[in-house]
Amino acid sequence: MNLSFLRNCIIELKLISKHVRCLHFLGSSRNVLMSSTNTCTNLYDFSPKLYNVERMMSQFDGAIERYKDEMVKNLAVRTRVGAVEELTITFEDEEHNLEELVDINRKPNMVLLNASAFPQIIPNILEALSKSNMNLNPQQDGTTIYIPLPKVTKEHRESLAKTAKQYFVKCKNIICDIRNEHIRDLKKKEGLPKDLTFKAESYVSALQKQYVNKAEELLKAKQKELLGES
Repeated sequence: MNLSFLRNCIIELKLISKHVRCLHFLGSSRNVLMSSTNTCTNLYDFSPKLYNVERMMSQFDGAIERYKDEMVKNLAVRTRVGAVEELTITFEDEEHNLEELVDINRKPNMVLLNASAFPQIIPNILEALSKSNMNLNPQQDGTTIYIPLPKVTKEHRESLAKTAKQYFVKCKNIICDIRNEHIRDLKKKEGLPKDLTFKAESYVSALQKQYVNKAEELLKAKQKELLGES
């Protein structure tokens, strides 16, 4: 028997066997609902032909981490002076932390900003403070900005809870965009059986739902904290 022919037959058999394992895996609802770590491990056998699992999981995880960071940084019942110092100021298409641009002096229930080094940036600082979701009411006197630290009110708590919902919607949309990106890439693959493509799409959609549920759980916990509910 021709050795080249035999070698090609063996290769074909391996490919068929691999394809069957793929279908079996994607058809398992247990594996679809596994944790992200275990999912990545089990997908490596066949994923390169379908989608980049490491990249996809990194994108999903990154969306959740950014969502958590935004809530920690911007959604505190009591305004942290540190949050004021770290506030992002955009000037001439560049972003800076507030503490890089002004001298900051802490007083009881008050923060003073000395912007004499960059007086031209004061309007940008005032705008950023007003839009910071920290319930701040900055007052300007020359190159000095006075920021009274607000008292905690029911209205402030409710406003923060609404902002938390906005962050959730943003995160949810990002997760949806990630899912759509990988589905589009999957549909561009040539030569994949339709049933495999369908089940692979279902897997990505299941992951999307899993991450959205995780984001929603974070939202509920944060809103409960912000509203002072036990």
